[in-house]
Amino acid sequence: MMQTATFTHGYALLIGVGQSAWTDWSLPVTVKDVKALQAILVHPALCGYPETNIRTLTDSNATRQSILDGLQWLQQQAASDPQATVVVYYSGHGWLDQTQNRYYLVQHDIKPFNLPGSALAATDFTEALQQIPAARLLVMIDSCHAEGMAASKEAGLALDLPTGFVALAPSKGLFDPLTQRKGWAVFTSCAGTQKSWIRQDQTLSIFTDHLIEALRGAANKAGETTVKVSHLMNHLGETVPASARAEWQADQDPQCDFKTEDFEIALLQGGKGLPEGAWDAVKAPPAAAGSRVTTAAGERSIAVGGDVSGSNLVTGDGNVVGSGNVVQRGKYNLNAGSIRGLRVGDTYGSGTPEAFGEEEAEEEQTRTAKGFEPLPGQTQPLAATKYVCPEPDCDISWVRRSVGQAIPQCSIHQVALVPVHRS
Repeated sequence: MMQTATFTHGYALLIGVGQSAWTDWSLPVTVKDVKALQAILVHPALCGYPETNIRTLTDSNATRQSILDGLQWLQQQAASDPQATVVVYYSGHGWLDQTQNRYYLVQHDIKPFNLPGSALAATDFTEALQQIPAARLLVMIDSCHAEGMAASKEAGLALDLPTGFVALAPSKGLFDPLTQRKGWAVFTSCAGTQKSWIRQDQTLSIFTDHLIEALRGAANKAGETTVKVSHLMNHLGETVPASARAEWQADQDPQCDFKTEDFEIALLQGGKGLPEGAWDAVKAPPAAAGSRVTTAAGERSIAVGGDVSGSNLVTGDGNVVGSGNVVQRGKYNLNAGSIRGLRVGDTYGSGTPEAFGEEEAEEEQTRTAKGFEPLPGQTQPLAATKYVCPEPDCDISWVRRSVGQAIPQCSIHQVALVPVHRS
């Protein structure tokens, strides 16, 4: 059996503030960003990070102390691994105190009437990063969401910032102590008074969406087996401004600063590189709203995002469909927009399903298949399926009554509802 490659020395701390203790300052999309980024990083067929090498902090866990503790954890990992490559990703508000000329990252446990005393000062954040003895470190700050993240959700309502504070992207010199280090780089999602925008379909921020594309190989060439910082820089610099203009008629120019050598940040397609056809061959086709990514995980897995009429599918052991929207577990799970003439089962015999004609497949299925009876040629109504929140002690549920219905998220925890399997 072919061994799966891993990016063994890769470590990451992913922070998405999400729900703020001061409700008006909450940014739910930042949690979606973190979950989508984590899924790409740990996917064995993509970036290949070991799951134990990644920590995420979202919602009530994204406190000032937890962020500093996470940076301390990275320091410990890098100290014990001289080949460590470290990624730190922060998505949340970032505000400048003009009276003191100090920049703050606004984490969950903020006190709105004492922001300077409760927020995480960028200088403290930078000092903690400097303690990480990694040869390669990438910091990504997506922090200017005051009207960027909120505008598309709240009809352009501006946030009520404390007196003296303004929403600005970090100044270019703020992270100079980091970028002077060999093998260290800093990305910010926008510049100056620009805002960081989300997709109009509310799935991900534009910056993170294109970052994920770059990690999947959007800027790579044939023959390359890893993704480097320069690949991220080139792709973000080209696509983020174009998307912001197309969707919001606004300027958003991501900034990248690394003054030394380029370095590898992840495996490319599990270390195999791009297939023939390069990025076009692996780029996912446009998905339905709320499902920008379709992946399958698990031996013999299947993930379907569209019409599979007349297909023979060999089922898998575990499927994840969409950017966390539909999580399917169990052997005979399919998610498709339209199904006609479909047979589902373990096998149709010793050959591939395509090797059989219709009559042979039917005969073979009668003898050996363990799946369902063939569905007739016309679409049939399906039995209602109940979906529930996977979080413990949550009573949120929803019933899906037709194939075409999109699966919603839990309104409390902002996670995908999952199907209840009948025994």
